[in-house]
Amino acid sequence: MRGGRSLAGQLMLWITATITLLWLVAVGFGAFVMHDEFGEIFDSALQETAERLVPLVVDDLRHRDEPNAPLRIEATRGPSEEEYLTYQVRDETGRVLLHSHTAPVDPFGAPLKVGFWEGRKGRIYTAATLDETIFVQVQDSAKERREATREGSLALLLPVLLIVPLTITAVWFIVRRVLAPVETLRAAIGEKDGGNLAAIEAVGLPQELRPILRSVNLLLARLRAVLAAEREFTSNSAHELRTPIAGALAQTQLLLSELTDVPERARAQQIEASLQKLTKLTEKLLQLARAEAGIGMTENTFDVADVARVVVTDFQRASADAGRIRLASDLAAPVLHEGEADAFAIVLRNLIENALLHGRADAPVDIHLTGAGDVRIRNGAPRMSDEELAAVRKRFARGRTLAAGSGLGLSIAERLLGQMQASLVLTSPIPGMPDGFQAEIVFPTRS
Repeated sequence: MRGGRSLAGQLMLWITATITLLWLVAVGFGAFVMHDEFGEIFDSALQETAERLVPLVVDDLRHRDEPNAPLRIEATRGPSEEEYLTYQVRDETGRVLLHSHTAPVDPFGAPLKVGFWEGRKGRIYTAATLDETIFVQVQDSAKERREATREGSLALLLPVLLIVPLTITAVWFIVRRVLAPVETLRAAIGEKDGGNLAAIEAVGLPQELRPILRSVNLLLARLRAVLAAEREFTSNSAHELRTPIAGALAQTQLLLSELTDVPERARAQQIEASLQKLTKLTEKLLQLARAEAGIGMTENTFDVADVARVVVTDFQRASADAGRIRLASDLAAPVLHEGEADAFAIVLRNLIENALLHGRADAPVDIHLTGAGDVRIRNGAPRMSDEELAAVRKRFARGRTLAAGSGLGLSIAERLLGQMQASLVLTSPIPGMPDGFQAEIVFPTRS
């Protein structure tokens, strides 16, 4: 599916196309009007020239003997100068008596009738004496008329080629400024997720966007209420389940101490194992509820090494696999990260517990604090594919293992680390080794 087109881009495209089209229409209309005006000017000059030539030509003919051939008026201008008007003087029979030096000897095609006539080579105006015995026909060049219209149209078009880009630039600047509140609102909505559902402030938004903002804030309020109810239910359920489960487990263990018959004792041991599994699941649900409540989002800081030492010490005291846990540190000084120490302790507990449960029983669990303050937890395990690494990140998902577990540990850890702006990187095999599993906590670089 292709991404949606930009609103600013569509506005720019349509406004640019509209402005360009309007300018071209204006130039075309101007050229049309200019063509008519030029025609009137040329016609006026043509008529005036012909009428002024009539008395001059009649006077000249009176002082000449009647020629046998048409007289050619010699040019007084240079050979490089272009002549725009040509003329012929004809008698009533159509015979050419005089003609300009560039006019043809053969008569023009125009009839001997006063007025305008449109020819293939140009427009002709015919003027005559009162007795209509002498006719003067003046012709201008159609090429010159077309050239005048073309040059005038170019004179209109050339400024447009400069004005249109300037107009588009101005429109782009205005559109960007006008749509800036839309971009601000889009960015504010894009920042919202499960850990940030606060209402968006209507600062500087135009009236058209305020209904949208109101609807978004109402939706965020409903989401906050739904998530709060879900978290409260999960937390309360976990708390309420703790006491009866602990009581049932204690009674079962007391019963085991009193039973001597093997069949009944085996069934009681199964009940004890189920209750212990339920206790661990309840603890995970309580951790998940706290993670969903956003306990990792705080302005406090914690020392990575201090929290890691406390968690490792707790495991070494309470776990039967205490000898497998090894802690190493490259830190030369305390490294502080933003977040809640309790939330980070939950992350470490879940990752170390996963390493102990799902790693090979004869392999150590190495906890390494890097010089940058990151944490790497490694354990021996068969090599996992990329698909398996992606699958174990899902809630209630478990890899190829028969060990007890709920499939919530990695999900809880990722949720809490996300609230602390950190990330969890899972790698298999361990870099530089043929197999194994590594969970690395990467904190953002401190400036």
